[in-house]
Amino acid sequence: MKTDRTVGVYPAIERGSTSTVRLRSDTMPDDTGADPKQRKNIRQGAAVSIVQKQDQRTGKLTEGIVKEILTNSSSHPHGIKVRLADGRVGRVQKIRADDA
Repeated sequence: MKTDRTVGVYPAIERGSTSTVRLRSDTMPDDTGADPKQRKNIRQGAAVSIVQKQDQRTGKLTEGIVKEILTNSSSHPHGIKVRLADGRVGRVQKIRADDA
């Protein structure tokens, strides 16, 4: 297995082909230190960056304010699913520092 780069202690693995594994930094905790995969770190009104279902392949992030937490479990390996104030739904990839 080859890796393109090393990104820290919380790498998420993105599989391109069977011979390539790329580590993604967009699911790592941001400078707030809060793990976006833990429900306890997400609050209504929090400023977050999410990845919507249709953007999962590209990793495009969408910013917004959490209106509702949709994931019931305490953690999820791909991020906690939320509904933003504008109605968009996606999994939290970063908890923005301006909300810390």
